[in-house]
Amino acid sequence: MKERVLELNASDERGIAAVRTRIKNFAKIAVAKTTVEGFPCPPIKLIILDEADSLTPAAQSALRRTMELYSKFTRFCLIGNYVSRIIDPITSRCSKFRFKPLPADVVTARVTRIAADEGLAVAPAVLDAIMQVSGGDMRKAVTLLQSGFRLYGAELDADAVFDLSGELPPSRLDALLDVIRSNKFSQLKAAVEDLVLDGFSGDKLVIALSDWVVATADISDLQKAFIMRRLALADKALQDGADEYLQMLDLASHTMRVYAKLPLNLGVRESL
Repeated sequence: MKERVLELNASDERGIAAVRTRIKNFAKIAVAKTTVEGFPCPPIKLIILDEADSLTPAAQSALRRTMELYSKFTRFCLIGNYVSRIIDPITSRCSKFRFKPLPADVVTARVTRIAADEGLAVAPAVLDAIMQVSGGDMRKAVTLLQSGFRLYGAELDADAVFDLSGELPPSRLDALLDVIRSNKFSQLKAAVEDLVLDGFSGDKLVIALSDWVVATADISDLQKAFIMRRLALADKALQDGADEYLQMLDLASHTMRVYAKLPLNLGVRESL
């Protein structure tokens, strides 16, 4: 097995040296059609690179050359979260397989089984919180379970799960939405300041508000469009390094004006 399969975590060995030494030296050696024990086996080798999107551009360029030279008897399996971070010369040479998030019942069953094997009592509310935060990511769900019981023990509850993940809890989002519906800016400003002081980031508010906009039936499609437009602008500004408090306050106040059907300053002649 070790002669035919090489597995590396590209996030740990992400430089060009790893490609030129370990990967290249393994890929260039051909293998026979039979194993040492004499069993028939395809004359190919397999290199598995987990988190390949973490490789540096120089390392990816060296990897591309290695793939070209030794593809006759070596196959490459690249695993990553963002295919856009892998250079085009590599992606054009590969078949792409995209995996959807796991269904909630599958993740729940696995987390419940792990908890039972470890002798942990997990409340239904904690399970629901883990499912909501993980979003179908099994590794994230297991990590939350492990970290939660390590830090909180038997006192682990749904709020603790959200604290661990940094996600905006539904109760805090509902409180912010109540303030938005009240159409009182002074209360809105205080609510946003509380979110910032409690350590919630602007991108988490963007995600939570976007999920609410998609699911809610309290506002019209036109109102949803105006809010989503501002969500996109706020997300871009946050990615560019804008002040989180100002962006959160602007986003919340814009949502308040849309909810109250007040005139909007969009730079164009539009109104609700």
